[in-house]
Amino acid sequence: MRSIRPREPHGDVSSSSPVRDVIPADSKSHERGRRRRAHIQFATLCWTLYLMGWNDGTTGPLLPRIQRVYNVNFSIVSLLFVSACIGFITGAISNLVLDSRYGFGKVTVDSFLRSLFQVVAYCFESAAPPFPLFALGYAINGIGMALQDAQANGFVASLRDNPEMKMGILHAVRFRAGAFSSPLVATQFAQQRHWSFHYLCSLGLALVNTTLLITVFGLKTQDECLAQIGLPPCEKGNSERSQLRQIFALRAVHLLAFFILVYVGVEVTVGGWIVTYVIDIRGGGPSSGYISSGFFGGLMIGRLCLLWVNRKVGERRVLFIYAFLAIGLELVVWFVPSLVGGAVAVSVIGVLLGPMYPIAMNHAGRVLPRWLLTGSMGWIAGCGQAGSALLPFMTGAIASKAGIVILQPLLVSMMAFMMSIWILVPGSARREE
Repeated sequence: MRSIRPREPHGDVSSSSPVRDVIPADSKSHERGRRRRAHIQFATLCWTLYLMGWNDGTTGPLLPRIQRVYNVNFSIVSLLFVSACIGFITGAISNLVLDSRYGFGKVTVDSFLRSLFQVVAYCFESAAPPFPLFALGYAINGIGMALQDAQANGFVASLRDNPEMKMGILHAVRFRAGAFSSPLVATQFAQQRHWSFHYLCSLGLALVNTTLLITVFGLKTQDECLAQIGLPPCEKGNSERSQLRQIFALRAVHLLAFFILVYVGVEVTVGGWIVTYVIDIRGGGPSSGYISSGFFGGLMIGRLCLLWVNRKVGERRVLFIYAFLAIGLELVVWFVPSLVGGAVAVSVIGVLLGPMYPIAMNHAGRVLPRWLLTGSMGWIAGCGQAGSALLPFMTGAIASKAGIVILQPLLVSMMAFMMSIWILVPGSARREE
């Protein structure tokens, strides 16, 4: 028996060392692959939001030139925002239907439902067609933007690894590389003979975006994309009602959608009309378009650099602080007749407004049922895009009668109204059937 015993430790060593060496190494390699794919997916969605930011920052610097080229007043040129609003609402409603029927990738990537809309829109706009066709380009673009905004927000909100920070980064990228850089380019094109060639730059970016989305996500559903990075599928509800009816039965969805509508409306109204205000009221020159870049740059800084403040104070509470300070600085722009002081104040307003959008989206992820999250996010984001058209149009319509001097009192009242809506938003989740 003694001669047999030495075989036992020999057997243990021989059986444990190869297996224990191979399995952990294989597992680590698999985990690294998942992590790498997760980074690629997130970076692709950041590029998608970059293109949206680029589009957001384009109109403001070009608006005075569009007015001169087409010989239209404030009220008529504001129809561009109305056209965009129609497109955004159409895209938001379409997303609710298409998401439940076809899934994440097939809505986001399909060229006829998303990318082709933007490609066609930029082709229209780059040719500087008659004004009705130029406005139609804004509507077509709005449909594609609403679809991609909904899906990107819904996907990031479904992640398990620090989604709050990723949501902040996602929208910081939108206003860093997109809305911050676009006015720098658009201001130069606004002073050139072929001003509409700016939209050829946008066309190139849209084609790159399409290629990236198809390559990274393919024609997969959101659950399939999450499975590729090791995450479980989203929770499923047991209600017999349709997803559309469940979403519209949630009070929190409507309040958050209304809040985002007013917030994005304020954001785009500042970025879109501040250049005209500075030129007409403060006597600014052709380079006033750079003030728009300062505002969008402030949004980027706020979304990145104030993340720690949001965590320290609490996201729900800190939003009220940001709103009060922004209203105070808006009063400075209104009553202090200084071109430089106003430009600085507008940039700081951007810093304070910056964190509000990701805060609202993070809050939606906490208070809404997870199985309705992508559809709800789509509706909320779509309403925000509608606000980006509706409120600037209202501003232009009123300015055509009373002058652009009304911009500041209008912004102050919008910010106060936005703050009152946030008070009504539920602070915690309510259990749904």
